[in-house]
Amino acid sequence: MALHMLGKDPNSPDGKSATVYYDDVADKYLVQGLKVLDGERLSQMDLPDYETVVEIPKYMTQFFPEVRGDGRADV
Repeated sequence: MALHMLGKDPNSPDGKSATVYYDDVADKYLVQGLKVLDGERLSQMDLPDYETVVEIPKYMTQFFPEVRGDGRADV
């Protein structure tokens, strides 16, 4: 599996989060962000026990190829 970093939040303290990755074997995105722990927000989702939710700033969507309009990850 080869993960490719597509973009990192330039406003993140210490440059550690949020980050968007592309897995070129599974053809899927991985998103690193702050884990959502707010019960009110989580209660509005149909979330299985084996999943979690992370949040990223809205402007981070620019790193998804579909948002940029070219439809492919720059890897």
